[in-house]
Amino acid sequence: MSVRAGAGARGGSAGAGTGTGAGAVVLVATPIGNLGDVSTRLVETLRSADLVCCEDTRRTRALMSAVGVPAGGRLRSLHAHNEAARIPELLAAASRGQTVAVVTDAGMPAISDPGARLTAAAAAAGIRVTVVPGPSAVLAALVVSGLSTSRFCVEGFLPRSGGARRRRLDAVVSDPRTTVVLESPQRLGSTLGDLATRDPEREVAVCRELTKLHEEVWRGTASEAADHFSSRDVRGEVVVVVAGSGVDPGDAEAAGAPGGRRGRRADADADGGGGPDGPTHAEVRAHPVGRSSAEPTDAEVRRAVTEALATGYSVRDTADAVAKRLGVSRRRAYGAAVSVRQRGSQSREPGAPGKGGHLS
Repeated sequence: MSVRAGAGARGGSAGAGTGTGAGAVVLVATPIGNLGDVSTRLVETLRSADLVCCEDTRRTRALMSAVGVPAGGRLRSLHAHNEAARIPELLAAASRGQTVAVVTDAGMPAISDPGARLTAAAAAAGIRVTVVPGPSAVLAALVVSGLSTSRFCVEGFLPRSGGARRRRLDAVVSDPRTTVVLESPQRLGSTLGDLATRDPEREVAVCRELTKLHEEVWRGTASEAADHFSSRDVRGEVVVVVAGSGVDPGDAEAAGAPGGRRGRRADADADGGGGPDGPTHAEVRAHPVGRSSAEPTDAEVRRAVTEALATGYSVRDTADAVAKRLGVSRRRAYGAAVSVRQRGSQSREPGAPGKGGHLS
C-alpha cells in the first residue's frame, strides 16, 4: 500500500495533518478503553486546536487532563441532538482560520457517532477536513473476530423494535459480507436470539470491553451465542461481528482466493499439491478425487467433514469444500458437519476450552 503525502480529496486542497493558515475540521480518534492508546498526534491536535467539539465535555476534559492538555474554554458539546444546530457556528470558525477538532467519548468520530453531518457540511463548503486516525471499536472487533475481513460493512446500532428492526436483521443475515453490529449490553441477548432464529449456524463473534482489563472475545454460532449470553449479566461496550451469508454469487473467485470468505483455503491441486512445499494441514482438496460414480456413503461424508472440521474449518466452509470434493449436495454435507460438531461439543470434557469460551 502506497501513501502519497499531502494527497487531497477531489476538488480539495492538498495537505497533511492539521497544518497552519486556513482553518480545518479535524476528526480525532480517542482511546476506546485503554489510555495507553493515546497517540502523539492526538495530544498535539488537542493542544493546538482552537475549538474541541465533544459528545460529553466532562469526559473529554478528563481525557485532556490525563494527557496534560488544559481544556480552558475551548470545549463545545457536539452530540446527536445538537450537531445540526452547531454546524453554522463551527463552519464559521473554520472559515476564520480556526482549527476545529472533533472527538467522541471513545473511538473514531462519524462512525455511529457525531461528526458525519459536520464533515459533510464542511466538505460542501470547501473547508478542509482531515483526520487523526487511531482506535476504533468497529475495526478492532472485526480484525479480532476471526471472520473474513475481505469485504465487510458497518451496520451500527439496530432499531430497537418493530418492522424496521426485522428488516435490518433480515438484511444482515442475507448480506454476503461480514457485518459489524454495535449493541448495548441490555439488548445483546435479544439481538443474538433474533440472529439465531434466522440462521442458527451463522458464525458470530461477540466482542466486549475491547482494550480494557476485562476484554472478552467469544466465538461460536448464533444459536450458541444466544444460549451463552441469555443467562449472563453482560456489562460494558459490546460489538457483534456476523459472518456473511456465503460466497457472493457475483464474485466467482472468492471461495478459493486467499483472503476470501473466512480467509481459509478451499482449493488445491487434485494431486494434493499445495504449492512448492506440498499441501498444508489447513487445506482441503476442492476437486473431486478419483472414485467410482456411486453416491458416497454417509460414513464417507462424515469422515470427510470430520477431517475438515479438525483443520479449523467452520461448518459452512466444511460443507462447501466437502460438497465440491465428493460431489454431494451442499445440504447433505452441511447436515453431516452440524451433526459431527454437535457430537464433538457434547463429548467435550467439562472445563475444557470450547469454541465459545475463548478469551482473547
